[in-house]
Amino acid sequence: MRCSVCGEPLQAGDDRCPGCGEAVSPGPPSLPRTVRRCPRCGYRGEGIPYFRRPAHVALLLGMSFFTWGLAGLAYWVLRRSRRICPNCGLSWYEARPDAPPVEQARYSPSGGEEKDLPLPSGGGVRRVTGVGLMVFGAFLALVGLSEGAMEGVLVGCGVGGVGTGAYWWGLRALQERRRAVLQRLQRQVLRLAMRKGGTLTVTEVASELDLSLPAAEKVMVSMDDGFRVRSEISPEGVLYYEFPEVLHRKRLAPGNAG
Repeated sequence: MRCSVCGEPLQAGDDRCPGCGEAVSPGPPSLPRTVRRCPRCGYRGEGIPYFRRPAHVALLLGMSFFTWGLAGLAYWVLRRSRRICPNCGLSWYEARPDAPPVEQARYSPSGGEEKDLPLPSGGGVRRVTGVGLMVFGAFLALVGLSEGAMEGVLVGCGVGGVGTGAYWWGLRALQERRRAVLQRLQRQVLRLAMRKGGTLTVTEVASELDLSLPAAEKVMVSMDDGFRVRSEISPEGVLYYEFPEVLHRKRLAPGNAG
């Protein structure tokens, strides 16, 4: 049984959570569906409202101050219903459901292969919004300079600063999405290696995963650590990749240590 607030494991007879102090309500020993695990920082528990985070409140106030409340109002309307990780601020929609049985989370009921988690957002809207705000801010600043109005210059600088922050936020989301895509492809390569007996070529990976040859090569190079995955060249000059733990898994099974 786990705490419904922070996800801390509970012992039989506990009347309060040892992690957050929340009173334990009697009920069946099942994990609430609201408890999730953040893929960025590893926090496990429930998300918090978006504007409970001080940085978001400060950004809301800054946008409201420099745009006479218009940008702040739009920002509040767009984000007010969102929940985020209390540690790192990642959108709670991207968090993973934290289910105790590993088999239920990793495998389909029919015993199929591991299911891939949804990819995080690429931040396209944030980048486009950031560029638009930067252009608008530059326009306001130029108008202020031409008219000799310092208020316009300050407002333009503020809007441009907010746009820069939004664009940088979108870039971070894009990088996280690219990492998630690479990790998903690596998992697919590992499953393919299990089916193929522990050796793969770039051509096989490209064909089985419907990738281009450069993309397949990039995935294999990212996995080649010289230990769990290593590249070799056959006598015929063919570059292939070995997965020693897969190649020798029968010898490593319990009872076969000798």
